[in-house]
Amino acid sequence: MAGKFELKKSKNDKFYFSLLAGNGQTILSSEMYEAKASAVNGIESVKKNAGDAARYEKAVAKNGSPYFNLKAANGQVIGSSEMYSSESARDAGIESVMANAAGASVDDQTAA
Repeated sequence: MAGKFELKKSKNDKFYFSLLAGNGQTILSSEMYEAKASAVNGIESVKKNAGDAARYEKAVAKNGSPYFNLKAANGQVIGSSEMYSSESARDAGIESVMANAAGASVDDQTAA
């Protein structure tokens, strides 16, 4: 099963998206956007940049958990991962985003 983006609206009327792997696990989450069009542009930016290994920033949280950010060409973060238990799990997460993002469909859950 292919990956997909879920586009959602928060309780405070902001928009965000998540990229899910084929198994339904969230592998990348966006920031909150004021406008739906901005969130849609974010999805397109993830699709465009996900295949470029240089766009991934590997990081470690204060509690020692590895995670990553996906950045656009301008250096802006367009998505962040969950916290992982190990660097190898984080690297597998990056590989999953690289494999799933470009061809992922968009499930728009914002329509009332």
